[in-house]
Amino acid sequence: MILSISLILISLMTMSASTPYKENKKIQSVITVLNNYNKMKGIPHELIEKYQGIVIIPKMINAGFALGGKRGKGIAMVKLENGKWSDPVFVTLTGGSAGLQLGVQSVDLVLVFKNKGVLTKVENGDFTIGGDISATAGPVGRSATASTDHKFEAAIYSYSRSRGLFGGISINGTNLSINKAEDADFYGPNISSQKIFEMAKSPDESVRLLKETLNSL
Repeated sequence: MILSISLILISLMTMSASTPYKENKKIQSVITVLNNYNKMKGIPHELIEKYQGIVIIPKMINAGFALGGKRGKGIAMVKLENGKWSDPVFVTLTGGSAGLQLGVQSVDLVLVFKNKGVLTKVENGDFTIGGDISATAGPVGRSATASTDHKFEAAIYSYSRSRGLFGGISINGTNLSINKAEDADFYGPNISSQKIFEMAKSPDESVRLLKETLNSL
């Protein structure tokens, strides 16, 4: 009896140690960001339907004193050939800006990409927004296309939300890179971001809920 209990405790401890808690928590934060945008009807539904990739960075720090800086971690996803969303790849966004600035701001950032190849090629190096492809502030509202006849031609549309309001922070000059350590923690070692972008088979409940929330935008 004592031996059985000991084996159960060891098993539970092993499961707890191997559970990607940090990554699951990040996915939950991403889901919260998407739900907030959905409630505010911030991102046009047609944009999500037509575009092929998305990056969500919860609580990105946008700070400035003499020089400004941005840093945040989140996830990236692309659409597969069947129109479904891939499993999430963990990414990091960093950057700086010159000019007189003061203060610290936490921003929920969403980037919507016209072509998924921009994201799938990040594996072999970093991608600079503005240096490689510029980001444009996206039209706000579910009816944005009807009111502005928007054709959705920009390579990247950016959306930022701080304290319940939409803003227009500049992200040109920021660097997007794959967080290989978090990918390995969540999916296991020796898996590339390109492979993750090609699959949609994660059994994780948080990933299922993430895709469901994304489809509801």
